[in-house]
Amino acid sequence: MSDLCIRTTNDGDAVLGSAEVERFASGFRGQLLTAESPGYDQARSIWNAMIDRRPALIARCSGTADVLRAVGLAREHALLVAVRGAGHNIAGNAVCDGGLMIDLSPMRSVWVDPKARTARVGPGATLGDFDHEAQAFGLATPLGINSTTGVAGLTLGGGFGWLTRKHGMSVDNLLSADVVLADGRCLRASEEEDSDLFWGLRGGGGNFGVVTSFEFRLHPVGPEVLCGLIVYPFDDARRVFAGYRQFVARAPDELAVWALLRKAPPLPFLPETVHGKEIMALAVFWAGKPAEGAKVIEPLRTFGRPVGEHVGVQPYTQFQSAFDPLLAPGARNYWKSHDFSSLADGAIDAVLDFAGRLPSPQCEIFIGQLGGAMSRVDPAATAYPHRGANFVMNVHTRWESARQDEECVRWARAFFQTAAPYATGGVYVNFLSHDEKDRVQAAYGDNYDRLAALKAKYDPDNLFRLNQNIQPGRDTAPIAAAAVR
Repeated sequence: MSDLCIRTTNDGDAVLGSAEVERFASGFRGQLLTAESPGYDQARSIWNAMIDRRPALIARCSGTADVLRAVGLAREHALLVAVRGAGHNIAGNAVCDGGLMIDLSPMRSVWVDPKARTARVGPGATLGDFDHEAQAFGLATPLGINSTTGVAGLTLGGGFGWLTRKHGMSVDNLLSADVVLADGRCLRASEEEDSDLFWGLRGGGGNFGVVTSFEFRLHPVGPEVLCGLIVYPFDDARRVFAGYRQFVARAPDELAVWALLRKAPPLPFLPETVHGKEIMALAVFWAGKPAEGAKVIEPLRTFGRPVGEHVGVQPYTQFQSAFDPLLAPGARNYWKSHDFSSLADGAIDAVLDFAGRLPSPQCEIFIGQLGGAMSRVDPAATAYPHRGANFVMNVHTRWESARQDEECVRWARAFFQTAAPYATGGVYVNFLSHDEKDRVQAAYGDNYDRLAALKAKYDPDNLFRLNQNIQPGRDTAPIAAAAVR
């Protein structure tokens, strides 16, 4: 390789001579890519097409030794460094302009111990990778709702999915993590070893180092479960919300019901007259014996006049990938999100207003039901703080052409502002978009000061800054609701 000019953390440039680049490459087992390399554009492309950045060097790591070497190079020259796992990364922090991109996506191993009911997972694994191995033994852990989601980013931000009400969050089922720190050490963090770091990893994002392996507790799930969709016409949405709100307030932990509002895709169980029209769907998941769940969910069919239903016993892996087509890579995406303790009338009014004027056919609003097991964990027990949120709403704005950017972003921001008075002020850190740095403190809540102290201990120079960043040990003002944009 020739000389490389790489951006540094102080917005300057470091020039790595060809001899130094060759020395680095000689001890690197993975793949190194520059702008001239075949595969460079594919490696720098991420799920959100709004993010178009060009790293000076991409280090595609094959294992922990490669990660240690890449972090060492970044530390020695104070390089701007981005860390990529797998999955969606709405904010685009996985890739940087002009810096070093540490790409963990080749590290996709999943090793399951069915006797101990544990799994050790690489940082490049997706939920699909994980479920493929764990479901061979009828096991799972709470890890989101899309097979294309990355295990690493999901977990480091907290992680929730269909199993959360029954078995807690992803971080509640994390047993240990191997971490490469900014100073070059590699630690295994757990409740017994480096417990303060382990606390911070469970919700503090990628602020403290590069995790090269996750160990999870597993639970018996499936391989077949009762789940599916009940779809209502948009005209019935207010009635459905009224029934939904009362029903989920009494729901057992085994049941998760999420609400989704969007234009109907051409699903085979929906009549063609509904395709492309606004609908409200209830996504149902029962984490128990299907025969028992069938009785519990029966009232969900009475909230309105369903136009279609696809609920039954099916493979867990099938439902985990059911929504993948709605999240295919290559589209432009912008998210806004709120946490709610309850669904007030005003919040429902806002949802119905904006769901009735979606700016593109791919836009959607989903409300995920939380609570249950996750709410019975002390908010200070892990870095993830928002244990009192019973619902999370994601305004998932999605479109194809850059010509629609202004219209779609404006719609999402207006919806966010209208719903804000009914929200808790907290937010799930993994749902923050690239322009929401003013909400980072709200994402970490009352745990922010402790996280800042932890950042000062493990990454005092803020080498790992391309994330929803926690400043090392700075004085923090009282946490207030983020400014509305």
